[in-house]
Amino acid sequence: MPREVTDADGITWACVQAYAGLSEGTENQAAAQVSGEDDTYWVVCTPNGGAKSVRLKLDGEWETSYSDDTLLQEISSQQQQDD
Repeated sequence: MPREVTDADGITWACVQAYAGLSEGTENQAAAQVSGEDDTYWVVCTPNGGAKSVRLKLDGEWETSYSDDTLLQEISSQQQQDD
């Protein structure tokens, strides 16, 4: 299930771990894991507005360990790097 956060511009971002929708199992978990980094996963955040999706590298348990503000900071930082 995606985690949703809304930024100061009113854009709602739906964030989900990469490959999460394929099926349950360790194979998909391994596919989403960042190569060579323990407990770090690729997460894709998609906006409801005109901004483009961003791909984030986040620590495991990001769904519960990252505050909304921290997640929005990660999104903003990645957007700046992508520009």
